[in-house]
Amino acid sequence: MHHRLLLLLTAISSILVKAPYGFSVDLVHRHSPLSPFYNASLVSSEILRKNAIHSMHQVELLQSSIKDNVAKSIVVPSDQGFYLMNLSFGTPPVEYFAIVDTTTDLTWIQCVPCTRCYSQGSSLFDPEASSTYQAFSCDSQICQALSGEQCFKTNDCQYNITYPEGSSTLGILSSDTLSIDSENGEKIAFPMSIFGCGRNNQVNFGHPGFAGIVGLGGGPFSLISQKATQINYRFSYCFAPDSAKSSGKLIFGQESITSRPGSVSTPLVSNYPQSFYYLTLEGVTVGNKTAWSSSSQGNVVIASAITLTILEQDLYNGVEAMVKDAIVEKPVQDPSGTFNLCYVAGTNINVPEMVFHFTGADIRLRPINTFQVNGNLVCMMIVPTNSNPSVFGSYAQVNFQVEYDLQNRTVSFAPTDCVGK
Repeated sequence: MHHRLLLLLTAISSILVKAPYGFSVDLVHRHSPLSPFYNASLVSSEILRKNAIHSMHQVELLQSSIKDNVAKSIVVPSDQGFYLMNLSFGTPPVEYFAIVDTTTDLTWIQCVPCTRCYSQGSSLFDPEASSTYQAFSCDSQICQALSGEQCFKTNDCQYNITYPEGSSTLGILSSDTLSIDSENGEKIAFPMSIFGCGRNNQVNFGHPGFAGIVGLGGGPFSLISQKATQINYRFSYCFAPDSAKSSGKLIFGQESITSRPGSVSTPLVSNYPQSFYYLTLEGVTVGNKTAWSSSSQGNVVIASAITLTILEQDLYNGVEAMVKDAIVEKPVQDPSGTFNLCYVAGTNINVPEMVFHFTGADIRLRPINTFQVNGNLVCMMIVPTNSNPSVFGSYAQVNFQVEYDLQNRTVSFAPTDCVGK
């Protein structure tokens, strides 16, 4: 079913744009000074604590999704640790900022008429103002392929996505021209892109500001799957640190990074649900010691909207023990109880390099990938979980260009200064 649906979606999206090409767009962290939602008064320790709490909620739902073989949307539309991109919907195009997420498929934005919408800092998308907008009917093939579709009094196909912590979006499954402003100033248009037009949306936190979510997952409804032939089955990103005054990049198509010095590649493991990208983590080395994983293939999900790296308990215990051996200073307790391993900031802490051994790829993580300042503490951004899979989060991916090659089924990592890229 997945294969037939993917062929249908790519056929629809290829009607007007056929040739593969490459282009890049800016990625801005929610807490970067470049972000339209930047708040200089926010305390970094509170941001880190909320990031950790959100990460654990996300992982619980991810693990539940895999256990039940059902793709549940795991990104929490949080006001904390995510990356944003600018894109436009409709004809004429209207610009919005949206979260980039590799564990979600359906792209959606808030639309009018809206029964319930949160504050996004810009006008909602108006389908009637777009000459290229179309809603899918309940009896369409696309609607029937959508998991959990609903049809009530109208013949419009309705989607319903529920997130952790009570957030949700409900609306009409639709298509319209999706446009992206590339780095060189060219506007790249993708006609007949499938997305959700959200008319009943709820988020249980403050004023997020973003208009919706861009789904880059592995399922058939994701933007990547829809546009696979046009982007040569390849995309990559380069995450700048959240405090950076320069943006990172999201790159569609273009030349492979595998020939770049220091680049390593690991196989993508086929697993269910197909929305998630699975890798195999064999072990972690700190200094001259290695802790090995006892889990099977595909034991890690790589994620862009989950900030922390979360390891199965036995492997985490080994990593924590090696880090304690490598750092002379005595660890202290995190008063909030959020992080397992912390040290007093300002003391002589030489954070060791960690090497994550993925199948065929040794990824060397620097201190920026593994530790963060948490008020008057410095804490490890790796925490344990009692269930599989583990998660390779966004902190661990900062200053790497991470490339997904969906044709050759690999993920590649190249050490990169994402701030200066």
